[in-house]
Amino acid sequence: MLSFPVRQIHSSAWLLIVLSSLLQVLIFPLAGVYVLSWVAFAPLIVALLRARPMGALEIDGSVNLAAAKPMQAFLLAYASGILWYAGTCYWIYDTMRQYGGLSAPLALLALLLFCLYLGLYHGLFGLLLSLAGRPGHDNRRALVAAPFLWVAVELARTLVTGFPWNLLGTAQVDNISLSRISTWTGVYGVSFEIMLVNVAVAAAFLVPKKKRSTLLIASLVAAAVLQAGRLVDAPAVPADHAALLVQENIPVDATWTRDNFQRTLSELADLSLKAISSNSTPNSKAKINLIVWPESPAPFFTSDPLFREPISRLAREAQSWVVTGAIGSTPAAHSVTAASQVFNSAALISPNGEWTARYDKVHLVPFGEYLPFPRLFAFAGGLTKEVGEFQTGASRAPLNAGNTRLGVFICYESVFPGEVRQFAEQGAQVLVNLSNDGWYGDSGAYAQHLNQTRMRAIENDRWISSATDTGVTASIDPYGRIVARLPRKERGALVAPYALTSVTTFYTRHGDWFAWLCAIISVGALLMRFVLHTSAGKKAETSS
Repeated sequence: MLSFPVRQIHSSAWLLIVLSSLLQVLIFPLAGVYVLSWVAFAPLIVALLRARPMGALEIDGSVNLAAAKPMQAFLLAYASGILWYAGTCYWIYDTMRQYGGLSAPLALLALLLFCLYLGLYHGLFGLLLSLAGRPGHDNRRALVAAPFLWVAVELARTLVTGFPWNLLGTAQVDNISLSRISTWTGVYGVSFEIMLVNVAVAAAFLVPKKKRSTLLIASLVAAAVLQAGRLVDAPAVPADHAALLVQENIPVDATWTRDNFQRTLSELADLSLKAISSNSTPNSKAKINLIVWPESPAPFFTSDPLFREPISRLAREAQSWVVTGAIGSTPAAHSVTAASQVFNSAALISPNGEWTARYDKVHLVPFGEYLPFPRLFAFAGGLTKEVGEFQTGASRAPLNAGNTRLGVFICYESVFPGEVRQFAEQGAQVLVNLSNDGWYGDSGAYAQHLNQTRMRAIENDRWISSATDTGVTASIDPYGRIVARLPRKERGALVAPYALTSVTTFYTRHGDWFAWLCAIISVGALLMRFVLHTSAGKKAETSS
């Protein structure tokens, strides 16, 4: 069934798909050639709108190409999505292989299934673009609709699949002038702007040749002007507080005995206290009033006295609030769930050593923290067994640390713009991210994750203290800039400056309104296409 539309696709369209996929991979870390984001999707759009041979040859002997039919457009874009995910999320293979207990073939199968599934969103974009367009050579409707359709598909990827990894706008997180749009629209507004320029570049190759150079130059000049925003730097943001972020550097696959457990705790506590002591001088810019330990592969249970007592002692000796990643064995909020359930948690300890509050992670990682459809995906159970079968938290309320309200979110939650903003909306004055990026190894995933966390700082105009097990541990200002960081894969403690703010951005207050607006406009464009097609069909019947 699929071979028929495939045979009708011109070979040049497949070459453009491969080119576009390669460029899409290069715009995200580790390659991180962010300037290519302005042209990375243009070959895909051209391929979709010049995909099938039609009629006689052009005057110059070239093939006369028309827009892809809906199924052809889906297949072309789907292939692009598969290649893009394989090129940016290749780390899933190593994670499944090293920590999930899967054999090499099964780990490869897991990566393939992942790419085949999430690549469907690229395919959906291609299908919708084809449906929004107009049969024949008039591509204007499709081009106008493309940025709206792309953002609508990104929203669907966030809400339906729950894996908004590397949303397009994140590629410009270092572009301060452009990325500030996200304080109004979220990262989706930056995605829209990038796709708008890609559409202009693509349009240059879809108009008659005599107009091509003018349109191409204009679109590339627009891209250059927008990219020049990376040369503009905002003034430094004053910071009158400081947190101590501890990078534990504990191997994900470490084995634990009682002696090893207690020695590790003692070393981390000593590291924290020494860092506090060395920073407590008259020349210090700000007194450390918060110690943060990251999400950790260590078996730190909030109910375990061997863990609780050293942490309480650390808080008392440092006279500081402490936030630590741990495994919560009872629900943080009122619930009817059984006490034996466990949560991926962040515990808050007061300067007098009392365990005062806890945040239980709300958005869990599928195949990492729980196993969806256990019978269907039983082969991936090794990874779940390694991490734990966690339960879902019930609240994103900030944790009260004296006069400071902390918006604490854990690891993977940082890739969800609409979820992180809820902490700021509920009054968080500073955001704290706990993460264990050791699962990613030395792949580009840790850098991709960091950039997404930085975008959350911009959207909500908040400082973020990001404490990770293996790095990158960093202090991020409201412009998304890293103002202090530790080297990866080293145990250490970072004095992270930050400031408190109660001002909320438009995006913090109103959430994904822009993405929903794009979705509504996309639906309108598709309905218009249907109405016009139906009207044209009736006119044809009348004339015949």
